Amino acid sequence: MKSGLMISTLWVASLAMAGCASNVTQPDEYSGFLSDYSQLKQAKSPSGAEVMRWVDPDLKLSSYNAVFVEPTQFYPKPQATSKIPASTLNGINTYYNQALKRELVKSLPLANAPGPGVIVVRAAITAVGSKTESLKPYEYVPVALVAAAVSTGAGIRDQETMLGTEAQFLDGATGKVIAQVVRKGTGKPLSNESQVMKADDVKGVMDGWASDLHQSYIKLKGK
Repeated sequence: MKSGLMISTLWVASLAMAGCASNVTQPDEYSGFLSDYSQLKQAKSPSGAEVMRWVDPDLKLSSYNAVFVEPTQFYPKPQATSKIPASTLNGINTYYNQALKRELVKSLPLANAPGPGVIVVRAAITAVGSKTESLKPYEYVPVALVAAAVSTGAGIRDQETMLGTEAQFLDGATGKVIAQVVRKGTGKPLSNESQVMKADDVKGVMDGWASDLHQSYIKLKGK
């Protein structure tokens, strides 16, 4: 009896650990947008999300007085589909750029161009994993925005909407990378496999990413 209880407990624990791991971008999901992934370490964002991150240990935020946000992009460039039309892709990219500027201006004034004393933010929507109902990855494709079937009933499956991002932060004068982050998030579920995804379905994900960047700046500056 005790043996059975122990096995059950271990099984539940292993599922919980697997669930946590699925929230972290894995190396085979990296898109190639960043120049170096070797120093990334798992960490928690200010909101508590699991991310892969690296910050230059010699970084001195007092050296910077403005931030320049490069136009966001998709990397690799995705192909529009009937499920994820061009209007959705354009809407996602436009909103991500707006969200970053909206939140980062709370940290530093926005600059018109890179230069001395400017942090350059270079961000992209990147590859994420598509998963089966058992939540085991079966393939990784660029911008696989619609992923796991999260429930099944009468032949109708709810579909999760997911986004991944990679971002690097550079010294505006030298181009030196001073920080990097890789993460992903889950948006609003779609009611079935035929529902067309809209940018609104993942705006909350991008709002969270942008807010975490602002809060990370505050946290680092306070050290």
